[in-house]
Amino acid sequence: MSKIMISVGEASGDLHGASVARALKAIQPDIEIFGMGGQGMRAAGVDIVYDIAELGVIGFVEIIKNLPKLFRLRDTLGELMDTRRPDVLVIIDYHGFNIRLAKIAKSKGIPVISYICPKVWAWGRGRAKEVAETVEKVAAIFPFEVDVYSEAGANVTFVGHPLLDIVKTTMSRAQAYDHFGASPERPLVLLLPGSRTQEIINLLPVMLEAAVKIREKVPTCQFFLPVASTISREMIQDILSNYNITVVLTEDDTYDLMNIAHMAVAASGTVTLEAAILNLPTVVIYKMAALTYLIGKMIIKIPYISLPNIIADRKIVPELVQYAVNAENIAKEAVPILTQPNVRSTMLNDLTQMCQKLGPTGAVERVAREILAVAHSPVGGKK
Repeated sequence: MSKIMISVGEASGDLHGASVARALKAIQPDIEIFGMGGQGMRAAGVDIVYDIAELGVIGFVEIIKNLPKLFRLRDTLGELMDTRRPDVLVIIDYHGFNIRLAKIAKSKGIPVISYICPKVWAWGRGRAKEVAETVEKVAAIFPFEVDVYSEAGANVTFVGHPLLDIVKTTMSRAQAYDHFGASPERPLVLLLPGSRTQEIINLLPVMLEAAVKIREKVPTCQFFLPVASTISREMIQDILSNYNITVVLTEDDTYDLMNIAHMAVAASGTVTLEAAILNLPTVVIYKMAALTYLIGKMIIKIPYISLPNIIADRKIVPELVQYAVNAENIAKEAVPILTQPNVRSTMLNDLTQMCQKLGPTGAVERVAREILAVAHSPVGGKK
């Protein structure tokens, strides 16, 4: 029986970890999977030894403040490798923490697969070299990642983007409107402030201020907010109580909710690509601590911050970054999407074209088979 250890650090990683776990169990039902994750991975049958709900930090400055906690966690997971001896460690995103965990695994003779690997096309190629020297296999989700990692010396395979397999609706639009208690006669706007506590604190208040301004221009708007599994519903409600706007909170069936929405205001991250796959026009916002932002500006090598624009290699959805993130600017970008059919149709066409660049479906099963191949190889794992 194979033993697989998975490490993720945030809700988007938990989503991918859960899909991989289900694919692994479909191929090998008696497989043992454990590691760091969240509710999604737990529901997929993973033994969660550390719940990522206790993390929630993002950015250089914030991570530095939490280093002692992260070091202790890294050491604890390293000790877990000794006691449970996985055949392979799968690291999913969360690079700063996971690459250090991967080095511990390598020192113990445990092979590592990097999936949803570091965005070296944004941060520079130095990280690609570090990954190549540490992991046994890179499972690339973007075709343009392959050359970068190959040149760095990595054993890399393009598997396609997993969201094409993951992002699926389960209801008809009529069923979704009924399920969420939404009116099909009124524009539906989603607020997607993120899956980390810090993002909620930074972004939800300005989103709510923008919602008030959007409602002034489009009075029939209805607002919904899916609450990530890593976020306290009570915290969301406490923030909502300070604003004169009605927002319906939801927890499940988010893709069905996206499918009936007219547009979204979203924190930059995986959710912007999920929205794109569901052809949902989005205003993307991104705001961090001032020092973190300044450091990022010096390091990041690309002109865009949202995945749809990065993949399209041009601006197809509005982006508001740091000091531009305010209620007036958000409303200025959102209202035309809701009121001008030509603006909306152009964005829908651009999103469709962008999605065609993501490769074929079936990425999740391909990743699962790559994981099992490494687990059963002479490099590590039991024969």
